[in-house]
Formats: sequence, C-alpha cells, structure tokens
Amino acid sequence: MGVLTPQEKPHVGVLTPQEKPRGTRNTEHGTRFTPHVSHPMSHVIAGQYLRIDLSSGNIAAHTIDDADLRRFLLGSGYAAKLFYDEMDAGRPWDDPASRLYVFNGLLSGTFAPTGCRSSWCGRSPLTGIWTESNVGGHWGAELRFAGYDGLVIQGQAGQPVYLWLDGTSGAVELRPAGHLWGMNHYEFFEALRAETDPKAQIAGIGLAGENLVRYAGVMTGGIEHARTAGRGGVGAILGSKRLKAIVVRGKDRPAYHDAAGFRSTVKAANASIKDNSFGMSMLGTAGGVANAEKYGDLPLRNWQEGNWDGALAITGQRISETIFERHTFCFACPIGCGKTVRIEDGPFAGTQGHGPEYETLAGFGAMLLNGDLNSIAHINMLCNDYGLDTISTSSSIAFAIEAAEKGLLDAQGMTLRWGNAEAAVALVHQIARRQGLGAFLADGVRAMAATLGPEAEMLAVHVKGLEAPYHDPRAFVSMAVNYATANRGACHMEAISYWEGYGIEVPGLVFHPGVDHNRDRLSSHDAGRMAAHYQNYQSAFNPLGLCKFIIKGLAGPQMVADLVNAALGWGWSMADVFATGERIFDLKRLINLRFGLTPADDALPARLTQQPRPSGGAEGNLPDMAAALAEYYAVRGWDPATGALAPERLQALGLV
Repeated sequence: MGVLTPQEKPHVGVLTPQEKPRGTRNTEHGTRFTPHVSHPMSHVIAGQYLRIDLSSGNIAAHTIDDADLRRFLLGSGYAAKLFYDEMDAGRPWDDPASRLYVFNGLLSGTFAPTGCRSSWCGRSPLTGIWTESNVGGHWGAELRFAGYDGLVIQGQAGQPVYLWLDGTSGAVELRPAGHLWGMNHYEFFEALRAETDPKAQIAGIGLAGENLVRYAGVMTGGIEHARTAGRGGVGAILGSKRLKAIVVRGKDRPAYHDAAGFRSTVKAANASIKDNSFGMSMLGTAGGVANAEKYGDLPLRNWQEGNWDGALAITGQRISETIFERHTFCFACPIGCGKTVRIEDGPFAGTQGHGPEYETLAGFGAMLLNGDLNSIAHINMLCNDYGLDTISTSSSIAFAIEAAEKGLLDAQGMTLRWGNAEAAVALVHQIARRQGLGAFLADGVRAMAATLGPEAEMLAVHVKGLEAPYHDPRAFVSMAVNYATANRGACHMEAISYWEGYGIEVPGLVFHPGVDHNRDRLSSHDAGRMAAHYQNYQSAFNPLGLCKFIIKGLAGPQMVADLVNAALGWGWSMADVFATGERIFDLKRLINLRFGLTPADDALPARLTQQPRPSGGAEGNLPDMAAALAEYYAVRGWDPATGALAPERLQALGLV
C-alpha cells in the first residue's frame, strides 16, 4: 500500500442513527464519542475500556467486572480472558473480524515504580497463535489519564485512519490518516502532535506495519525515547486494519485506597530499586553484553560459535565512551535505562536518538559478527523509525547470510557475509518496504526455512514461529524449558530465570530459597520446575504494568503484593501473586490449544538441542529436553499426550 493522494479521502465509518451509542456524534473529522461509564470503587484503574469497530465506526465503552479484575488483573491477563471468550480459532489474523486487545497493567499510570506499561495482544501474524507484546514509555500512563484501561479494536477502515482519545474533553474520534500513510514513526509522531495536542502520546506503525511485515511492531515515544511493542507482529495487525496510530491525551489521575501507605511503599521500593540498579542506570541493558559473552549466553554467528572477542566493541561501556548523549526515563521509572546517542562523523554521521539495547546489539552485532557499533546504532534508529522488531529482523538477516553461504539462497546480487554492516543496513530497508530480498525475509525464519527445504531447518532458530531472543538456553537450561513452553513462542520475558544464573537473587522469588542458591545453570535437573516458577511470577508481574528491570532491583513478590494492597486494598499475599500468575499462564495455554498446538510444538529448534557451543562459558552443553519437559508437565498438571490441563487443574485454577 502506498501514500494516498489528497483526493482519496478516507471513509471513517460514520454511524447511522441506529448504530450510535450514547454520547456519539459525527464531526468534520469523523466519529466522535463521549463515554458515560461510572468508575469502580477504586479509582486506581479507570474501570472501563473501549471497543472500536473500524468497519462501522461504532465506538462503545464497557465496564470491567471487579471479579474478573481480581482473577486476571489487567494487561495481557484481562486481554487473554476476553480473547478466550471471543476467539474463533479458524479466523485468520488479518480477517477484519479478528481483534487486537490493548490493555494497560493494573498499576499503569500510578506512581508505582515503572507503572507505565501496556500489552498489545491478539493472534500473531508471525506465529498464528496467541501473541502479546509489552511496551513502556509514556503512552500507557497517558491512556489511563485519558480515562481508559484498554481498547479492543476490530474491523477494517475503508481508508487509513487514526484514533484520537482526547481525555481533556472526554471525546474519542476516528480521523482520516491518508496524509500520514507512508510516513515512518519519527515523522508522523511530530505531525500528529501538531494536529492534536503538543503533549499527546502516540502509538503507531511505520512502513513495516503498513506493508504487513510479519514482525512489524507498534512504536511509541519520540526519537529520543522510542519504545516498541515489538514481538509477534502486532504492527502488522494495525496495518491490516488500516489504523495508522492511536493518539492519547489525558488529565485524570488515579486515587488510591491508602494514599499515604501507597506513597510510603513506593518510596521504600524506589530506594531498593535504585540501590540495586546502578549498572542498569548507567549503561542500560547494553551493559550486559560483555558478561553475556563470558557466560556463553550471547548468540554468535546465528547461534554457531562459542566466543567472540568483537563483543567488547559493542558493549554499553563502549557506547558510554563514544556516542552516548544522555539518559532517558519511562513514566514513573527510578532507573532510567534508556540512552540517547549521537554519531557526529563517519559513514553513519547524523544518526541520533534512542540507543541500541542488549537484544539489538546481540542481533545486529554478535549474531552477524558485526563489530561496528555505529552501524548498529544506525540500524537501531532505522528499525525504530520503520517499526521493526530488532530480534526477528536480525535473526532473519543472520538466517539469510548462512543460507547464502551454504548455497541454499540466491542473494540477488547482495554481498551476504558475516560482518558486512552495509548489507545489513540495506536489508533493513528492503524488509520494511518488502522489496528485493527483503520481501522474502519479511515473513520470518520459519517461513523462509519452509520455502528453502529441509536443509534450511537447522538454520532457523525459532519456537512456534517466533525467532528466539538472545539469551542462549544452552547457557541457562531453565530458559530452554521456558523457550519451549512460553505461550507466545521463544520468549525470555515469560521467565527471567537466567538472572538467577547470573547471581541475582530476588527475595521471595529465588528458586529453592534457603536450599540451593547456587544450582548449576547448565544442569537440566529441576530446570522444568524452575521455568514454571518464574513463568508464574512473570505472568502476574506483566499484567500489573511494571517493568521487569525493577525485579533486578530486588522487587520481589512481597513488594508487588504490598504495592497492590496499598493501591487497591486487596489484601494480597505472595501466594496470591503466584496463584494469579499460574491462572493467567494456563489461560493462554488454553488459547493455544484451541489453535491446535500439541506437545510436539513445545520443542527447541535443532541447533539448540543438537549443536553445542564449541567454546566459552557454555561449551559442550546441551539441555536434556525430554527429562526437563516431563518434569515441567508434571508441575503444570498438563497431559503429556495432549498438552491439555487436567479437569481438576482447571477447577483449582478457576478456569471452568
């Protein structure tokens, strides 16, 4: 799809009188809606979400039931509840009737540490199963200030539109976006602020989403603090619906059950987080590159090597010494892991904005054996502007280089070799635009391997179609189990057990507390139990709207329970945190079972089970997946033959 001419005025689905909910009227811009929904007793949450049908233009507000809130929280938990109730497993991801669920976390928009995150959920264009992508920055907090906890979006606009949620007036409008179609993120971000409110927060898609790249993300924030709902292709879902952006501005602020107690709890939590996050504050996630290489955690040359001296040239320390400009913070964040960079000279002079983080440095550096830091910063800027997931993009490029090297792929005149930064830059442009070789790469490694044949399967490192993130499960075997069983496919965010392997012991969370704090990270023993333990915590933690980096600052389950209790007056215990997480995790499992997943899909790719790292901190190690998964299934109460949950398990979790 290209840029619309001025004569092509988008149709925004003007409502007929019979379709209009209370508070809806038509304006010169499109559909305008003013909701009338009462708030729940606790004003920490807005208590309502919007349903938007882009085909008809219908907009309606819905209340959130308190019982559902306590069982599933908000964020991806509540999104999964709605998805499960409404799903049609036979409906493709790009069917107009398919829905995108966007929900804030329970504490998003509060001053809880990092209370800012939102989850973007639906059926993945990349994997065909459940997907969720969690993003920080300031957009989620602003959505809460505008009076909403989430959005459910379905239908397809006749022409491109954007959604304007003006919390200062209480109105919601669908507006034409034909003049924005064809713009990348940095350009339309500024254009929409000029068109709506100079302080508005914006989430939207660049060319990658418009062109339905299967791993396109949704971008938020400006050039200096860009944040991405990156994994699983949620940007392509917006593109298929011709929804360019969602713009929000608000004025409301939460009220708390125990304001003084909440403030005191937050103050203590912030102090602990700051004391234990100095390295993250100074260097961001990029500061972990050197240690990851030491431990055998950093994937090299498409997951084939064990050591790489070039890693020292692409670390957070090196960024700090060369191109660092300043620190940036998400809403309510005491850490400030964001870094802006600027390149003054050389072939990438003029590059500026949000600096590359660990996954991007690993992907466009270590995976490609590219030691040119400036090129990685430039590629990061391009991916943010186009709206591309840097993990899937770099994995696809690494796959292409190896496939060309082995004679399996026609490079179409490109020089595809390890360390060639110029080729990587060119492929990013081609992928986002679906041009040349990039059109082939835009569907991800599983699709590429299926096209190239059996010889290419060893090159495709993914689980359930989602390219693996850049923490090697051969270095932390509990992560091998997590990758195999995580609900959206290979995902480090669904369990952070590798942190314990690095020596981070969080109160109330550390596995085998008081028994074995120094378990062997390379051992498959107890790896299944450990994966389930951390998955349960993360499954509750993410729907709270908090950033996982505060866990690194020793924010354990008791601290989380204290924050929730002071904010909402729930009386949560640590046991409640884990039980809620288990319920949410298994609900997403039920969604995937409806999509046809079986135990055969809970598997690592061949490269990670058959090809050990030849040197380094994880030399020679391979996970015993059969034993670890048997243990995991037993802990979860899943049937090893079907992958289903036992009826008594469903009853115990309150899922029947």
